[in-house]
Amino acid sequence: MTTRVTVKGERPYDVVVGKHLLGELPAMIGEGVRRVLVMHPASLEATGEAIREDLLAQGYEAFACELPDAEEQKTAQVAAFCWGVLGQADFTRSDAIVSVGGGATTDLAGFVAATWLRGITVVHVPTTLLAMVDAAVGGKTGINTAEGKNLVGSFHPPAGVLCDLAALESLDRWDLVAGMAEVVKTGFIADPEILRLVERHADSFLNWKGPDAAPETWDVLAELVTRSVTVKAHVVGEDLKEAGLREILNYGHTFGHAVELAERYQWRHGAAVAVGMVFVAELSRLAGKLDDDVVDRHRAILTSLGLPTSYRGDRWEELLAAMRRDKKSRGDLLRFVVLDDVARPVRLEGPDPALLAAAYAEVSKEPPAGNETRVSLG
Repeated sequence: MTTRVTVKGERPYDVVVGKHLLGELPAMIGEGVRRVLVMHPASLEATGEAIREDLLAQGYEAFACELPDAEEQKTAQVAAFCWGVLGQADFTRSDAIVSVGGGATTDLAGFVAATWLRGITVVHVPTTLLAMVDAAVGGKTGINTAEGKNLVGSFHPPAGVLCDLAALESLDRWDLVAGMAEVVKTGFIADPEILRLVERHADSFLNWKGPDAAPETWDVLAELVTRSVTVKAHVVGEDLKEAGLREILNYGHTFGHAVELAERYQWRHGAAVAVGMVFVAELSRLAGKLDDDVVDRHRAILTSLGLPTSYRGDRWEELLAAMRRDKKSRGDLLRFVVLDDVARPVRLEGPDPALLAAAYAEVSKEPPAGNETRVSLG
């Protein structure tokens, strides 16, 4: 079954969820495109080449650009390499990029597309759960610097997104579980049914069997992807450039990004966001906004998926400095998305430093979970 979610706004586009969706690609690329650059990490060489050959058969001049794996590709040096490839192949403003990979690839490819000739078409073909429900949808692009994650970037919506669930068959279970963190996030900020589905089926994801997973598991996964994409599509359709509503998508991310920086990006993004959600849930509770049972529900759901809910207790000053540099801060004013209840996100600006330290103590006092290293480290 194929589902289509439309992201509204000045430049509407579709996110298609299903299996074996390559036939949708030419329509998303659009008419008048002559050259297409397929950008993919080294680990997806075979997939990238298959898509390039399919585009050649469709009559395009198709080129391939191989990237480093994971966060190593999100650098100014790699972006400059991609610009060089585009220049040497004479890409014009009417040509296009197709990204094939995880969230790092969609972030980089979107940034390259946004900056080449001040903006060319990009279509994302995410191959991880994390990229399907988060990075590929919404038009945020970016690269990292030594000072933090995604500090250099642009808003550049894609022309379309193909969430081909068949790509998840070969996904490592810890990568799948890490992607579930962003799914859970959309449940807490907007769609409680997501939380109920995860609670009922967490064991199937923790013990992911890929192509051997039960049909019911695939049906639930398809529904979770569609629901998560629908949440994000509604938010970014109303607010592309984070002027207000879109900020709710940052739930758990301010602290999570700080963890990623402290760990030199060796933690998976979803694992860091999982700890970040527990941190802001505790912050919400300490600020008198959130009941204990909702905070406990954060820990219960994330733990059932094998995601970490605590972090080492000796890095507060380093994490605080990273959060102050986060792109969501305004001057010296720290801003967090917190909850009044499930599906009731609000903004908390300039919380008392004592509250922040107390919330950190709540996520650092627990011993590490037994599988924390496996899911956290890349």
